[in-house]
Amino acid sequence: MPALPLDELQFTEKDSLTGKTKTLPALHPKKKTERSFVLYKPPPKAKDPALLEEFLERAMFVADDLAWLLALPHDKFWCQVIFDETLQKCLDSYLRHAPRKFDAAAHLPREVNDLQNRLHRNVFLTFLRMSTHKESKDHFITPSVFGEILYNNFLFDIPKILDLCVLFGKGNSALLNKMIENIFTQQPSYFSDLDETVPTVLQVFGNILYTCGLQCDGASATPQKLEERIRMTPGDLPLQELKDIVLYLCDTCITLWAFLDVFPLACQTFQKHDFCYRLAAFYELLIPELESAIKKRQHEDSSLLSDLWRRLSHSRKKVVEVFHIIVNQLCLQPILESSCETIQPYIEEFLQIFTSVLHERRFLRDYDEHFPVADDVSLLQQASSTLDETRTAYILQAVESAWEGVDRRKKTAQVPPLPEDAAGASAAVLPSAAEGLERLSQQDHAEYAGAAAAAPIAKVSGVELDSLISQVKDLLPDLGEGFVLACLEEYNYSVEQVINNLLEDNLVASLEKLDRGMPRQVKPDPTPLVTSRCNVFQNDEFDVFSKDSVDLSRVQKGKRSDKDTTKSLLNDKRLVEEQRERYSQYSVIVEEVPEQGGAGPFGQDEYEDEYDDTYDGNQVGANDADSDDELISRRPFTIPQVLRAKEQEEEEEEEEEAEVDKKEAAKDHFIQDPAVLRERAEARRMTFLARKGHKPDNSASVVGSAKGHGQTRDTVQERRKKEASKGARANHNRRAMADRKRNKGMIPS
Repeated sequence: MPALPLDELQFTEKDSLTGKTKTLPALHPKKKTERSFVLYKPPPKAKDPALLEEFLERAMFVADDLAWLLALPHDKFWCQVIFDETLQKCLDSYLRHAPRKFDAAAHLPREVNDLQNRLHRNVFLTFLRMSTHKESKDHFITPSVFGEILYNNFLFDIPKILDLCVLFGKGNSALLNKMIENIFTQQPSYFSDLDETVPTVLQVFGNILYTCGLQCDGASATPQKLEERIRMTPGDLPLQELKDIVLYLCDTCITLWAFLDVFPLACQTFQKHDFCYRLAAFYELLIPELESAIKKRQHEDSSLLSDLWRRLSHSRKKVVEVFHIIVNQLCLQPILESSCETIQPYIEEFLQIFTSVLHERRFLRDYDEHFPVADDVSLLQQASSTLDETRTAYILQAVESAWEGVDRRKKTAQVPPLPEDAAGASAAVLPSAAEGLERLSQQDHAEYAGAAAAAPIAKVSGVELDSLISQVKDLLPDLGEGFVLACLEEYNYSVEQVINNLLEDNLVASLEKLDRGMPRQVKPDPTPLVTSRCNVFQNDEFDVFSKDSVDLSRVQKGKRSDKDTTKSLLNDKRLVEEQRERYSQYSVIVEEVPEQGGAGPFGQDEYEDEYDDTYDGNQVGANDADSDDELISRRPFTIPQVLRAKEQEEEEEEEEEAEVDKKEAAKDHFIQDPAVLRERAEARRMTFLARKGHKPDNSASVVGSAKGHGQTRDTVQERRKKEASKGARANHNRRAMADRKRNKGMIPS
């Protein structure tokens, strides 16, 4: 007998008052065990023994209670999950207060980290079992009922799912993806909740911009007070408020990235709200301002500023990756998986997304550095032969223009790891997830290479470098310029930091080994200015640097007086006179050149043995109609028109006009008789038809004479032929079928 699902199972219970047995469903509050789950609190940041002991005791209670819950059978587990409110509060407290991977690391005792890892694992396994509707073939819940249980009892909601992705996504993305996909599949109402959550995320972006004074007044939904007219920019905010904004931004960006990375199917819902464009605009407005605000505070708490810079860099990277996940899920991946006939909508979506963000130059530059746009466009060109080349070229040109004035930096080396998570909170559930914090890109790490410098400073040289060296030597004149230059290079050309470390004797080990009086090494220029210059006169006749003398007659100052004009060139007949003598020699024709005997190999005195005399006795062409004068005559020589004299040209023109007049007079312009022309045309037509085998039209014979006057023999024969051959063409044997019907009595005769 097949097992019934848990939602259809029932159990009997005897009433203690009446003594009667009654039937109750398997999912009933009476089957819940009375147990109080305590709330979770994060590990303490201070190494206070009392606080550590309190955390250990509380975390031990939570871990043991969850281990007891996981050991319950299927029916009792679901009764406890559905009807125990303290359990849900306990799980919510962990999701809310558990340390994230990007939180500051703290050195805690080993037993604290071990207990935190155990609790982390039990929480994940609890949510994993709560998202599974079928544990075995005998223990399962009907899928539709399972979706209602999750949704109606608030076992999962969008904020919980976001926290699950942040806490457990690293190293467990495949398992977490199955969990969330099963939840959204069994209960589609979660997609509606997600659709309502996206405006809240966009509102978070707006709140951050509003706090930083980067959002216009019209964007605020609440009335503005008069005293709030003057807002502070991020650079004017107190350090604590700046820290809160950066932490809030980091938490938001990493949460979004973790959710979309684990559950890419949500990208479609996000893009319904034009999320890519709004994300790029938010990035363009906020990130440069926050970077500038941190750079201005170089002289404040260096360790805090360093942490804020790392978090801001991490947030930048996650925003770019969120954008790429949406583009890849909505455009690139379907193009790779679909046929050529169905990829056009995805190509159009890709072009539309990037066209909308082309004016966000900073965002476009950072995105292109991590995910080159040219590679994506190349994929589109390979997938479709009808790609709009104008739009793609416009996008690529905009990307290139975003890089103007900025050097493209490529990631070449592995970035060193950052500190581990606080209190072991970053330890994942499974062994594969036992990794530290995520690595920043090399660009982000290089931008904060200095311990106290809050921003990268470009390498300086020339007069600016000499000014920095002189500022240090004004306070410490006993130092050599070479040693000062080495210190400036080590501390990113920060004069204040170099002076501070020198006075406190806190230099790095590499600088301690150097001689403090080391002079500055001047590198000689290997190529002098004169020999290294290049201009338009390089190696030509006017190059005075490579030649000792120049032909001054070739040098012209001012406007030339003998400048050739079009009229002067046309009037210049020197070339015509030169050619006239040459063509005049062509008119001298020698008919026969006397040859001296024995003068050559074919002379008259020498007999040619190979000569063929077969046709010597025949008169070739004697009987032709052509005269001999025509055969032996030569074409008269004609002088080219350009060399003719004016009188000779007039005579030839008169002769040509006379010949034309003779031909015109010989023509007979009399109009022929139209009847004759018609007869000739008819004769030609009849000849053509006879050649093709067409018979003459006998329609006149078929018509015959008037009725009552008798018909000729030809008319009778033609009518008989027409009647017999009716069915051979369009009438389809009409007469034969009529005779057949008449014979069968269907038509009265």
